[in-house]
Amino acid sequence: MFDIKWIRANAEAFDRGMARRKGEARRAADLLALDDARKAVIATLQDAQERRNALSKEIGQAKAQKDEARAQALMAEVAALKDTIQQGEKQEREADAALRDMLAALPNLPLEGVPDGADETGNQPYFGPNGSETTAAASRPAKPELSFAPRQHFELGEALGQMDFEVAAKISGARFVVLKSHLARLERAIGQFMLDLHVDQHGYTEVQPPLLVRDEALLGTGQLPKFEDDLFFTPHGDGRLALIPTAEVPLTNLVRESIVAEAELPLRFAALTPCFRSEAGSAGRDTRGMLRQHQFNKVEMVSITTPEASIDEHERMLGCAEAVLQKLGIHYRVMALCTGDMGFGAQKTYDIEAWLPGQDTYREISSVSVCGDFQARRMDARYRTAEGKMGYVHTLNGSGVAVGRALIAVMENYQQEDGSIAVPAVLQPYMGGLTSIGGRS
Repeated sequence: MFDIKWIRANAEAFDRGMARRKGEARRAADLLALDDARKAVIATLQDAQERRNALSKEIGQAKAQKDEARAQALMAEVAALKDTIQQGEKQEREADAALRDMLAALPNLPLEGVPDGADETGNQPYFGPNGSETTAAASRPAKPELSFAPRQHFELGEALGQMDFEVAAKISGARFVVLKSHLARLERAIGQFMLDLHVDQHGYTEVQPPLLVRDEALLGTGQLPKFEDDLFFTPHGDGRLALIPTAEVPLTNLVRESIVAEAELPLRFAALTPCFRSEAGSAGRDTRGMLRQHQFNKVEMVSITTPEASIDEHERMLGCAEAVLQKLGIHYRVMALCTGDMGFGAQKTYDIEAWLPGQDTYREISSVSVCGDFQARRMDARYRTAEGKMGYVHTLNGSGVAVGRALIAVMENYQQEDGSIAVPAVLQPYMGGLTSIGGRS
């Protein structure tokens, strides 16, 4: 969320940034006009309150002087001011809410250097801070060379009898799956491997967060109000709770309404959780298979850091997510998202796209974003320096990675001509030593 004072002082920069965002035409002038109207309401209310206080003193003086007629006239004016003040307080609440709601609906501003573009066609390959395609290629596994026509993951899973969409549809409807036997264990193994990697080698603190969150938590990370239709809600008391669309929500909110000592930063959290999304607006997209599900597992990484360290932390987090694909031996590429394809709360985003032989294309498997102080302002999450100065923290989040999509990538990249699936070496300890699914182990 933006500070209206910052917008007032940087109106041109705000307008330029919003113009770079897809479909965003909000002008600083509109927000400042609303703020001016709010200030006018507050000024009128304050004048009425000051007049009421002055009249109270005059009433006391009139009564002390036994001037009953004047005291009665002054009390009548106070009584009239009561309605004015009550109406003014109501108008102030409404004006505050209107400005807050308008600010809450605004996306974050893109950083300089983020490619301009209207949609995913404007995304650009990213080769790391040194910009070398050669260096990047050296650290990324090669594409598999298959001597047969590759099949898609759902063809492989259904042929093995271990991936069932029909039964899932009978139980829950479309966009669900039942995994069985070794594929179920492989999915669990992938999630456990990734979480262990981030905790043991990348320095993240493992967290098991709530899967149901309040509206305030969703507002803090930017899912509300814009993406309400993409959430699943359940009644709770006099209100409601939402199933998390990503563990980013509870992990980032661990620092809400708090002040962290600078010496404690960065804070790095990781969690393996189910995620739930209604996939509103995705009708007709990826209707076959596991690519777009209402329920899926994901390992999420969140970093809380200082403004000075957030850009370097973004590169570090990208490297942590890339390490998953490297250890799994999955070929991938990294894309710098353009302004029209970035998420609502992001200043800058990298997508990692895994190669899927069955689809003969790359598909997103991780998204890593730096959000600046955008979420921190919505959550009131701050830090204090050793000198006692206060500021808002910067927040970052990234999937490290989506477990279901990693399963898809493993199945399609490690498929064998006979329909079996080789188990990557790094996962075999999690599979009880199993080296192949559907073939000889």
